[in-house]
Amino acid sequence: MSWLARALIGPCLWAVAFTVVYALHGLGCAWGWPAVQTPIGSLHHVVLMASFFVALLVTGIALRKLPRGEGVKAQVIAAGGWLGFGGTLLTLFPVLGITSCAAG
Repeated sequence: MSWLARALIGPCLWAVAFTVVYALHGLGCAWGWPAVQTPIGSLHHVVLMASFFVALLVTGIALRKLPRGEGVKAQVIAAGGWLGFGGTLLTLFPVLGITSCAAG
């Protein structure tokens, strides 16, 4: 795998995570998940929180396990991994506490 492909893995994982979490958000709103209660909260929040933590885990593993290379290439690969992890953390953390669905 080329160093450029390894540098893009982090941002690509973020894009997938963002898409999955917000697709689940839309599906949950459409299918009435906020009204379904589980022992730890509504089904909607449980699914969103679980998908958020899985996304963090996957991007964190990619950050730690990607083969680096040497010199500037290693720094670019590391930066891509950190961008993926940081982007996942910052753009998806609202699912932990924000009210999910608009009344309609």
